[in-house]
Amino acid sequence: MKRMRGSGDENSDLDCCALCNLSENSPDKYGEKVTLKQHNLTVHYFCLLMSSGVYQRGEEDEGVYGFLVEDIKQEIRRSSRLVRPERQDEIQLRTVPEMPPSPRRTGGRGEFIFQFTGLFPSFCREHHPTQTLALSPRISLPGSCSVCLDPLEPVLSYSVLKCPCCHSSWFHRDCIQRQAHSAAMFFFRCTICNNKDLFQQEMLRLGIHIPERDASWELEENAYRELLQVYQRCDALKCHCSGGRNYSSQEGRWEIVRCMFCGSRGTHRKCSSLRFNSSWTCEDCRHAVSGDGPLQKHRQASRSCTLRRSGQPWKRCSVQGSSPGEILRRLARQISPVQSVAVVVKRGGALEAALEVLRRPDFTPRHALAVRFSGNNAQQEGVARGNLRRFLGLLLKELQSSALFEGAEDCKNLALDPRAVQDDLYFDAGCLLALSLVHGGPPVGFFSRALYQCLFGFPQDCPLTLQDMGDTLLAAKVKAIQDAESVDELKEAVLSASDYLEVAGCLRPVSSLSERDTLVDDIVNFHLITRMHLPLQRFRDGLKTLGVFDEIQTHPEVFRPVFCCPPCRLSAGGMPDLFTVRFSDIEERKAKEMAVLGFWRQYLHECEDGRCATSLEEVLIFATSMEVEPVMGFNPAPSISFVHPEDSMSMFPGSQPNLNHLVLPVLPSYELFKRHMEYTVCQLTVMQAL
Repeated sequence: MKRMRGSGDENSDLDCCALCNLSENSPDKYGEKVTLKQHNLTVHYFCLLMSSGVYQRGEEDEGVYGFLVEDIKQEIRRSSRLVRPERQDEIQLRTVPEMPPSPRRTGGRGEFIFQFTGLFPSFCREHHPTQTLALSPRISLPGSCSVCLDPLEPVLSYSVLKCPCCHSSWFHRDCIQRQAHSAAMFFFRCTICNNKDLFQQEMLRLGIHIPERDASWELEENAYRELLQVYQRCDALKCHCSGGRNYSSQEGRWEIVRCMFCGSRGTHRKCSSLRFNSSWTCEDCRHAVSGDGPLQKHRQASRSCTLRRSGQPWKRCSVQGSSPGEILRRLARQISPVQSVAVVVKRGGALEAALEVLRRPDFTPRHALAVRFSGNNAQQEGVARGNLRRFLGLLLKELQSSALFEGAEDCKNLALDPRAVQDDLYFDAGCLLALSLVHGGPPVGFFSRALYQCLFGFPQDCPLTLQDMGDTLLAAKVKAIQDAESVDELKEAVLSASDYLEVAGCLRPVSSLSERDTLVDDIVNFHLITRMHLPLQRFRDGLKTLGVFDEIQTHPEVFRPVFCCPPCRLSAGGMPDLFTVRFSDIEERKAKEMAVLGFWRQYLHECEDGRCATSLEEVLIFATSMEVEPVMGFNPAPSISFVHPEDSMSMFPGSQPNLNHLVLPVLPSYELFKRHMEYTVCQLTVMQAL
């Protein structure tokens, strides 16, 4: 019994670390646990690193990662004679956090930080490094860990850390340590902004151990064995092999030959009549290479397929059934034609009225919008539809000129407005754009390439450039950095923009021109992506209303002209083609109507040339309540009819905007026709302005 008990105690001692007396095997907390049975010795790797009297005097394959066995045993004897001090401000602790009290150990249970870099210093809870929050308190902070996604309180402490670059990535200390142990030095970076250098420096300062090795998933045995598997199946229309389609010989007629392009199709040489050493191409790849497949033919036809009358860039269809108009019409089926929400547009404008509707507790995006302008109490269906179209056009213009966007008129980026972040206006703006598109509003047209790429990730592998920052004072300073032709000019340009570079985390000493391009890229990425992370995310969340964002992400190339290309200007030659003309059946009347149609075309040309008091856009508003063609197209198609007055001197044109219908009076002369058209259209313009 004594021998058995003694054997058990010996195994128990061997299972515990000789430096900390803990038996836990947690590599992310204590480092790797190494046992040398021939020396009757077990130690944690972190315990060795934090020990004050032992050094790596050997090679990596000697002892325990370069720590020699005799040195380890000598350190064990030295530490056994130590007495724990009552208080120590900044000392070289020899062990790992959360160790139980013991007179052998320097320090007790607490929030110790051990830095695995430099001289490997250790700090007690009162003097360990801390982080500061340099972010405005008005900006909302994340409520979950960026690694485990569990809730956390965004208050900096020993157990809660944040990224030093983006301020949007917060995490538990245990979570980030496990991530560092798994990703290691080559793959460990911020989960949000993807920064690596500054992020690793900050984590090392806060006591996170980053192993100097490849990631754990790269070190697994046979981790990528599926990549070594090759396709072994005959896909010929008729397989002649008696062994079946999966049989393959090393050579000969029953050898399976794979497609030379994709490698995911195969055939026996016999089944496809292939000669020895000849290659083979599957049917899909053959059509793709030659361009004669049905899908390629359809795409080529679709690229040249535009709406015959409008010529708008978003009318091009890359795949059948995936034009923006068709997609938005499918989404519009979610809107209830029975239930509606009232929108009253007052003098404050369309944007103020829309925000008031969004913030109602009973607002539902699936209800129709019943728009009424203050002072207009008409509730007829035609007026209501015309008001909706006018409201959507005004809403888009006010969003374009709001403080949420900055840049040139037709190439705008999101602007960082703290008040807008606090009031969550970026979410509201995205929601309003989604509602406008689904309810038949005009194309957006004022997004910059950079904004579209930041929102939807298209086009891929297209880095942002200095030109994407627009014409701003900061862009001029960054351009001075980019145009520097000597190290002195580069240093002077960096000094001129040092205030912003310090905030962006890009301020660093430069010693050669080779650092210029990297510095410019870092500034551009911070300005357009990192600092705009929260506004971009809330804008995306708003665009998810009625499923608009998901459809755009599915068809980013199709929707890009809707957001980034200004609508084509109306022309006197193309505008008549928008309308279908309805002539009378009586020949005498039809002849007069043909003459009036000539007056109409001449009137449009004079509007385009500036010889009329009205513009083409105002004429289209008179007929349809829209100054451009909506993305979904006009429904129904615009039309023209004629009225034959008894007293031709008093007849004026009319319109039915709900039906996109224009009524032209049959008048005897062009001068009279022009005067009546100008009066009627201008009167509507003045009334709308009031």
